Order: sequence, then structure tokens, then C-alpha cells
Amino acid sequence: MLGGAIEKLTQKFWPGVSPMPTMSAGATDGRFLRNAGIPTFGHSGLAADIFDVRAHGKDERVSIKAMFEGEQYLYELVKALSGG
Repeated sequence: MLGGAIEKLTQKFWPGVSPMPTMSAGATDGRFLRNAGIPTFGHSGLAADIFDVRAHGKDERVSIKAMFEGEQYLYELVKALSGG
């Protein structure tokens, strides 16, 4: 269900792009859920320019277009996964 919804919405927002699972080496609040025995997964929804990575740098930024697309994408993903 999750993978299908992600694949479908990825094609809607970014045609021709294949979603790929990756591991984040950073910490998230998901550790509290995992410690309570609840499996936890993260998904950002941001399509970033791979040639302009500025995460956690002095000039960290994300484009306005990516921000609003990501917000709409995550909204539609939550709706799809919650049956709405």
C-alpha cells in the first residue's frame, strides 16, 4: 500500500522519476516510536536538485517550488494512505 501510493504520487508530481529508499544517518523523533515497539519510517517528499545540495550548511536552502510541491505531495500521500 505505502509503496504503491508513493510510486503513483511520484509519477504525478515528478514524471519519470523513480522513488528510491535510502538510509538517513541523522537522528529523528522516530526513535521514540521505535523504542515503544512501533515500526517507523520517514519520507521527506522533497525533490531536491542533486547538483545543489546545501543541507545543514551555512547557506542551507530549498527552492520555493520544491517546498510547495513537497507540501502538496505529502498532503496527498497522507490522504491516500488514510483512505481519503
